[in-house]
Amino acid sequence: MLHRRHLPVALALLGLATAAHAQAHDYRQGDIAIGHPWSRAAPARITGAGFMTLRNTGGVPDRLLSASAEIATSTEIHSHVRDGEMMRMRAVEGGIPLSPGEEVALSPGGYHLMLIGLKRAMARGERVPVTLTFERAGSITVELAVAAAGAPAPGAGGHNH
Repeated sequence: MLHRRHLPVALALLGLATAAHAQAHDYRQGDIAIGHPWSRAAPARITGAGFMTLRNTGGVPDRLLSASAEIATSTEIHSHVRDGEMMRMRAVEGGIPLSPGEEVALSPGGYHLMLIGLKRAMARGERVPVTLTFERAGSITVELAVAAAGAPAPGAGGHNH
């Protein structure tokens, strides 16, 4: 039985556990583990972005082929490439390969999803559904946790590809 003097501590710990659970959201589709999909707040009629980690936990290669989102008129897989002294975004032809045991980060400045022509604003605190389609693992709908506009990547200093 919980003693009265321990109640504030127990409630604080419960609050921390609930907050951590609300922040962390991971998915699995076949051999693909998808870690913390997120985005930044963006107004309607412009472009949004989607970020996450993809890990192939299986023994055979797979590939992220495409993505789609009801909130956007189209969704593309992009990467940043150096063009002389400039970094430019380019659509990724053929998707993102995932070798066995490999983790690939979709992050600002690297691979990412472009949500083109937002039909409505993406507001901080909401979850935006995006369907990912893999060559072997099939399709799964994940939710992008929308952070404030300009928010740094969770655990900034992660992997950029």
